[in-house]
Amino acid sequence: MGSVRWAFRCGSWTPSRSDWLVAARCIQPEERDRIGQFVFAKDAKSAMAGRLLLRRFVCERMGIPWSEIKLERSPRGKPYLAAPLKVSSDSGPEPPAWSFNLSHQGDYAVLAAEQGVQVGVDIMKTTLPGSSSVPEFFRIMTRQFTAYEWSVIQSADSEQQQLAAFYRHWALKESFIKAIGTGLGFNLQRVEFHLSSVPLTQKSVLCQTKMHLDEEEEQDWIFEESLLDADHHVAVALGPADKAGFAPLRPSLPPPTSFTLLTFTDLIASASPLTEEDPTCWDRFNMKAEAPQRQKETPTSK
Repeated sequence: MGSVRWAFRCGSWTPSRSDWLVAARCIQPEERDRIGQFVFAKDAKSAMAGRLLLRRFVCERMGIPWSEIKLERSPRGKPYLAAPLKVSSDSGPEPPAWSFNLSHQGDYAVLAAEQGVQVGVDIMKTTLPGSSSVPEFFRIMTRQFTAYEWSVIQSADSEQQQLAAFYRHWALKESFIKAIGTGLGFNLQRVEFHLSSVPLTQKSVLCQTKMHLDEEEEQDWIFEESLLDADHHVAVALGPADKAGFAPLRPSLPPPTSFTLLTFTDLIASASPLTEEDPTCWDRFNMKAEAPQRQKETPTSK
């Protein structure tokens, strides 16, 4: 059984002209054009990193040559592998199907993938709301959490710690939503998270958090929580899948693995160009401002 946890720090990536043009050649033309339409460089870099992370995973772990990878998007915008190559059964039964998911927010893009179960991943950066106080921000977001969750969030000692608890809960909810593929129509108050009393620290992965769905504790879901740094919380949801090719969630998965931080060289190590070089890709990117003067880091589905 396979397990992949990769991260790339977009926030500190300052691509050269050569780097950006190479990256643009190694993704599908429609994705290159979509990335070119972003207003800000921050968003373009996050999207580019996400595409490269996904193609690297499909190439290296699923064994599909880079030039044969065809990625498409569902009506909800979730990337998926179109017409994947079948694994030969000559040497035995087919291995369990892979499930994969991407997220980017703050300074990172992350990918989580697992064989035999469904997976969803979400990353959130703890940041002050852009145009309101913390109490006002919480008031606006009231419907997204249960009374119990709000009691946990607001019991933290400082506003910064309350925000950290808020984004931790948000990442957990989003990871579950993304794993089941429901999208924005799901009532987030149906799921309630009960955090472990064990403190979350960097370089450790916690799996003790429990989820209640419609007031009943779910036994079949596992949630991995980790910190990429002091401000970035990542949640990975692992659950049973009904789709053909997926096995029921095993009673105990192997010990969780921490996210591996990749470099740009790592991202393109297995890449091969799909198109000719187009200098206008760099020209469009180089003209973009990095980010708005004060970018709001409000929770969104990714």
